[in-house]
Amino acid sequence: MDINILTIVIFLLLINSLVSVYRIIIGPTHQDRLIGLNLILSQVTAIMVIAAVNFHRAIYLDVALVYAILGYISIIAITKYLKGKKLHE
Repeated sequence: MDINILTIVIFLLLINSLVSVYRIIIGPTHQDRLIGLNLILSQVTAIMVIAAVNFHRAIYLDVALVYAILGYISIIAITKYLKGKKLHE
């Protein structure tokens, strides 16, 4: 089994994502939960990019780009919802 540095980085990002899930579940405020969600979105995007480099698959970069865009839009939508505004304002 070939374990290189990129595999170790992916594993560490996964562990850090689990810590962020704890922040989402336990977080005392909505802002803590939103920061945890944003952190997970960023880490999953980084994992996809590293996996694309590690496995020599360019399609993972396209998936990571779409995931990052949808993650950004969802964070904005959740933030506006928590503030009580309509999404089109």
